[in-house]
Amino acid sequence: MSEPQTPGAERDLYRDTWVRYLGYANEVGEAFRSMVPRAVVWLSYGVSSSYVLADAIDKGKKAGKVQNPEAGRSARVTVAVVDTFVWQALASVVIPGFTINRVCAASLYVLGTATRWPLSVRKWTTTTLGLLTIPVIIHPIDRSVDFLLDSSLRKFYPSVGKPSSS
Repeated sequence: MSEPQTPGAERDLYRDTWVRYLGYANEVGEAFRSMVPRAVVWLSYGVSSSYVLADAIDKGKKAGKVQNPEAGRSARVTVAVVDTFVWQALASVVIPGFTINRVCAASLYVLGTATRWPLSVRKWTTTTLGLLTIPVIIHPIDRSVDFLLDSSLRKFYPSVGKPSSS
């Protein structure tokens, strides 16, 4: 889920509990895309996007409560919301959703050209491959998004400090 908690640290609902898995709903939707109506896939994106928005709002509220003489309250809140929203949108929705979509599309195509399996078997195999890919891609994508934001967006607010969004 996330990094180990330090003793006495406040538990983060969006990072340290089962709620974190709501951010992966769209990957599950993408894995099942060939088997479910399109509306179900879009619903999975709605769940993931709601998770991203809720986490960003939560981090903004927490940043507003922190007493920091170096940065004003509105700057802290803005940085926390923007950083969390962008990080979560990329790391939980956009990049993994695209990755699972392409893995499933490619595997369905390859199975269609390389085997004589019935369509239902190819679809279940594709779905299984998509689901098995999810845990493999999570940490590399998270680290890549950290690197991307550290190299770009986070350079605009170094004095306010990097929020804990990953």
